[in-house]
Amino acid sequence: MRRWTVTILASVVLLVVGGGLAFLSQLQPFGNPSQRQIIEIPAGSSFTDVARLLHQRHLIKSDWAFTWMGRLLGADRNIIPGEYEFQGGMTPNDVLHKITKGEVLQYAVTIPEGYSIEQIAEVLQEKGLVEQDVFVQLTRNSQFLAQLGFQLHDLEGYLFPDTYHFTRHMKPEAIIQTMVARFKQSWTPQLQERASELGMSLHQTMTLASVIEKETGLSQERGLISGVFHNRLRKKIPLQSDPTVIYALDRFDGNLRKKDLDVDSPYNTYRVRGLPPGPIANPGEASIRAALFPIPTNYLYFVSRNDGSHQFSATLAEHNRAVKKFQLQQRRRSS
Repeated sequence: MRRWTVTILASVVLLVVGGGLAFLSQLQPFGNPSQRQIIEIPAGSSFTDVARLLHQRHLIKSDWAFTWMGRLLGADRNIIPGEYEFQGGMTPNDVLHKITKGEVLQYAVTIPEGYSIEQIAEVLQEKGLVEQDVFVQLTRNSQFLAQLGFQLHDLEGYLFPDTYHFTRHMKPEAIIQTMVARFKQSWTPQLQERASELGMSLHQTMTLASVIEKETGLSQERGLISGVFHNRLRKKIPLQSDPTVIYALDRFDGNLRKKDLDVDSPYNTYRVRGLPPGPIANPGEASIRAALFPIPTNYLYFVSRNDGSHQFSATLAEHNRAVKKFQLQQRRRSS
C-alpha cells in the first residue's frame, strides 16, 4: 500500500512539474526582435480577446498561457485600451506590463512659433490626432474657455508653441489644456510684474508679441521691432503692420496688395491706431520677452531687405528712401 502511495505521489509530482514546465515554456519571449508592430486594443476588450489578438500578431507564443498568467497575477481586469507599440521578442510579462500600465504610443508634435489656431489644428489633423474643425471650434467655445480661466473670444495667442507628445485617443479638450498649461507655465511672475510696469495687460502683451513674431524670424531683430512698435504706440502712430492686415483678410494668396490695406477690420493697423483686438498668432517665449523688453531706440519705421532682415529708420524721409531702394531691388530680381 505504501509503495502504491509513493508511486501515485511521484506521478502527481511529475505531472505538476511537467505541466509547470510546459506552462513556462509557453511564456518564453516570442517573435522577431527586429520587427516593430503597432496594435490597437479597443475599449471594452476582454483579456481573452487581447490575448488572442497578441497571439495572432505573433507577439506571444500561447494565448491560453498568457491568459492564465494574467489571471494568476490579477492583471486580467486591468487592461487599458489604446494604441501600443510592441517589439518582437518581448517577454509575455513585459507585454502584460505595458498594457496594464497604459504605456500607449505617443506621437511627437512640434508646433512652430507664429502658427495660428487654424495652422495648429491642421498639423494635429495631419498626425491623426484631431478633426481640424472640432479643434478650432473648441478654441472658440466660451464655456470651455471659461473652464480654462479665460474670458476671451478665442485662444489665439495662448496655445504655446513647443514639442508635445500626444496619444492617438487623447481628447481635443485635453490637447488644448496641455498647450494652455504650457503657456501658463511660461508666463512667470517676473513677466507679469514687467507687464504691470509697462501698464500692459496679459492680452495686450500677447497681442504685441504675436505681431512681433509674425514680423521677423531673426532673434536679433525682435527687440528692435518691439522698440519701434512701443514708440508708435506711445506717439499714437498706427502700427502699420502687414501681418495684422493679412490676418484680417478672408483669403490671402501670398501677395499683399495696396487695396488690402483698406480692408475694414479692427485688425487692420493701417486704419486703426493702437494694438489689434487680440493676438494674430501664437508667439514663442522670445517674442513674448521682446514685447516686454523692447530695445530703446528712436526708430519709427522698418522695411524688409528681402533677405529676412529689415532696414530700420528714424524718419519718414529715411524710410521712404529705404522702401524705394529695396522695392526697386526686389523688382529687378523678379524681372
